[in-house]
Amino acid sequence: MTPISDLEPAERSSQADALAIELHREVSRRRTFAIISHPDAGKTTLTEKLLLYAGAIELAGAVRGRKARRHATSDWMALEQERGISITAAALEFELDGRRMALLDTPGHKDFSEDTYRALIAADSVVMVIDAANGVEGQTRKLFEVCRRHRLPILTFVNKFDRPARDPLELLDDIESTLGIKAAPVNWPIGNAEHFRGVYDLQRQHLLLYEREMQGQYRAPVDVSDLDDPDARALIGDNTYAHFRESLDVIRAAGTPFDLDEYLAGRQTPVFFGSAMTNFGLEPFLRTLVELAPHPHARPSDTGVVEPTDERFTGFVFKIQANMDPRHRDRVAFVRVCSGKFTKDMAVFNSRAGKLIRATRAYRFFGRDRETISEAYAGDIIGLVNPGQFAIGDTVHTGAALKFLDIPRFPPEHFGRLRLQDTRYKQFDDGLRQLEEEGLMQVFYVESGRREPIVGVVGALQFDVIKSRLSTEYGVEIVVDPSTFTAARWVADPAKPLPLLGGATTAAVDRQHRRVLLFANDWEVQYFEKQNPSFGLLAESPVGN
Repeated sequence: MTPISDLEPAERSSQADALAIELHREVSRRRTFAIISHPDAGKTTLTEKLLLYAGAIELAGAVRGRKARRHATSDWMALEQERGISITAAALEFELDGRRMALLDTPGHKDFSEDTYRALIAADSVVMVIDAANGVEGQTRKLFEVCRRHRLPILTFVNKFDRPARDPLELLDDIESTLGIKAAPVNWPIGNAEHFRGVYDLQRQHLLLYEREMQGQYRAPVDVSDLDDPDARALIGDNTYAHFRESLDVIRAAGTPFDLDEYLAGRQTPVFFGSAMTNFGLEPFLRTLVELAPHPHARPSDTGVVEPTDERFTGFVFKIQANMDPRHRDRVAFVRVCSGKFTKDMAVFNSRAGKLIRATRAYRFFGRDRETISEAYAGDIIGLVNPGQFAIGDTVHTGAALKFLDIPRFPPEHFGRLRLQDTRYKQFDDGLRQLEEEGLMQVFYVESGRREPIVGVVGALQFDVIKSRLSTEYGVEIVVDPSTFTAARWVADPAKPLPLLGGATTAAVDRQHRRVLLFANDWEVQYFEKQNPSFGLLAESPVGN
């Protein structure tokens, strides 16, 4: 294709107009969202059912109970399939009602990694899944804070109403008081557990009655009737119906009405009630997700705001994944496209390295499955094969230089010392380096004494992931010894001499040879800072140094 700049003025104007129309059309139909939850709230099940309703899969693999059933679509790693949990964020792209949907499926287990946080930064909106029996739980609060900082709009699905559940009025109050966001119900549950009969659509004023079918594996039929339909009342039962009408009256009189602008600003979350396992409430939720989730938004850079319809291609690397395809031992850089149009074989700059790179192999993902693509637009998640050319946080672009805001490294909370059980030192070091490039962990070496690496992770389960992946992907066996350290702080000014260290505080360096202090507890951190007020410490590793 002839570059626009090489054309005559009239032709250049015509092609520029055509590109502008194309970008506007493609950006307006894209939706990029992530799903967050506390462990066991039903996030993976909801993910599978959304794909089922969208026609992207035929069977919902997250519904457990039969040995013949397959693993969840998004769980591609061997350890994920072995334990039945999501460990790493996965990208799933599919078409739905004329929209191009990109779903970033984030780990829901309690020991998630930094991968979870970074996936949220690549999304334009979020679906929050809450267990109807437990309300807002600890991991949900952590993830919500990341969403709040980035002002992401949030849709809430209160799950498992086919089981014993808290009163829906209590659940709304819990969301508002715990998370500090207004909760606007879009539908209202009718009973719970064995008395659960469906949901009432507050806007359309329709009663949606559901029935179980095929253990929740296939789409459930939907019957719609008026609220005062005598047959519906008889089916619901007098006691359940009376309680439902009473709580519905309270919501109508004192509840928060849905406001689209408040939702898009991240100040209000529309709330849906239902059951992902048995398909209750999923269809209206999915319809609203398609209608309300925002298209790609502008993103700040060091040269100003980048609009998704800007002509030049830009994006940033938010995830590196090694060995998704064990046959090729490749590394893939996941890029969130922020503006313009990506085309196969396009030459792009890596802002950090200052290099021009030709993107000859670009992929779209559906869990582990991948397909070669020839073009992509803002909101798309593309994979670029990464022979060591990309790192997390890199900006890729055409045209004038720019850099998107740094993706933070989140401070590790758990530490362990890795001991190699054989003499395959090169494979061990290669594996550690590549896993650290993915952001799975941060590696430290103590400046004196034993030379075995100490790794810091956000969640303790990552030690099992490290051990499993070093074994299966790099052929080395390790033992992880628990460490007494609980916090790492980077030295702000490397030129400053270290003061005298007391207690269990230990000096170390990271892989980039930046100086780090490892502390046994928060009290030691606070004591060090009190004793050395002019000696700066950083909770997050410096970026780009």
